[in-house]
Amino acid sequence: MAAAADGDSPELELPRRGPAEPELESEPEPELALAAELSARRSAEARQLVLSPRRLSGPLPAGLSQWFPALEVLDVSGTGLAEMGAELLSLPCLHTLLAKNNRLGGPGSLPKGLGQAPLARSLRVLNLSGNRFAEVPPALLRLHGLRSLSLGGNRLHSIPPDIQELRSLEFLYLGGNFITSIPPELAKLPCLKYLVLCDNKIQSIPPQLAQLHSLRSLSLHNNLLTYLPREILNLVHLEELSLRGNPLVVRFVRDLTYNPPSLQELAGRTIKTRNVPYAPSDLPETLVRYLSLASNCPNPKCGGVYFDSCVRQIKFVDFCGKYRLPLMHYLCSPECSSPYSSASQSSTSQSESDSEDEASVAAHRMQKVLLG
Repeated sequence: MAAAADGDSPELELPRRGPAEPELESEPEPELALAAELSARRSAEARQLVLSPRRLSGPLPAGLSQWFPALEVLDVSGTGLAEMGAELLSLPCLHTLLAKNNRLGGPGSLPKGLGQAPLARSLRVLNLSGNRFAEVPPALLRLHGLRSLSLGGNRLHSIPPDIQELRSLEFLYLGGNFITSIPPELAKLPCLKYLVLCDNKIQSIPPQLAQLHSLRSLSLHNNLLTYLPREILNLVHLEELSLRGNPLVVRFVRDLTYNPPSLQELAGRTIKTRNVPYAPSDLPETLVRYLSLASNCPNPKCGGVYFDSCVRQIKFVDFCGKYRLPLMHYLCSPECSSPYSSASQSSTSQSESDSEDEASVAAHRMQKVLLG
């Protein structure tokens, strides 16, 4: 039964097979029944095709591209497909493929040659959420024309570094998986505006993510985050930030351990803080290189340095006037008093440099960050 579509794009929606229809003979296989329906409703003008939920096991029927040569949008969501089949490669005009809530994910789920077919250039929107993929199929990383990719609710444990190949990507949805880390290569997507990584097992955010200068929305709720890198402040165009459902920062700080500096580090600190003169001829090359790696303590009242041993703290920094973000802060020793708010104290405690008005809203702002 044909249905009217928006504009001049005819849409064809196949109805759900009614269970009350009398059967004079045995029910044909679902794939054969679907092929018969599609063949009977062929249309050279139809640009959208929606298959109503049904139970299929085989691939898309052969002949689909002949029956609907102008097809641009194909929705096979909820049909139970376990493989797409080679017929998909014969749809040169297809720019949107919706295949949510199926059984895709096993060997052969996607047709061979997908990355080399004309579809690799024409496809703009691909939704494979609610399937069974344990990894991002390598073939998807060759779809260089993709602007929107959804793989939420699958069984992914990682994001491949080659995700950087999808340089036209604007929307990436990977929520509801088992992802534990974010590769720095993800930051090499210059057009990315919406990044959804919620409901995973991510423990930290790489500082390179701050290179996503086009990013407008970042969803990180319901992960295992305990802090954000300072570099995230460079996301000046970010309008939405969701962090609810992550571990409390206070608990993280309470569990931190401090390893005392080694004798070598103590000697190095003394040389650097007291400006003891030395020349490369005075010390072994390894020690000269070691001394060059000294980091300054960020507390302006301290003036100390550190090498390998430091104290990690959380400080809350205003972000775009909307949030107070928990950022990692390194100090040279536990005795070094930070000029910033300490997360190991009450969430409303502030440093000497904070105003009373800021102190009164600090708890509210922190809650807004952690709870969304």
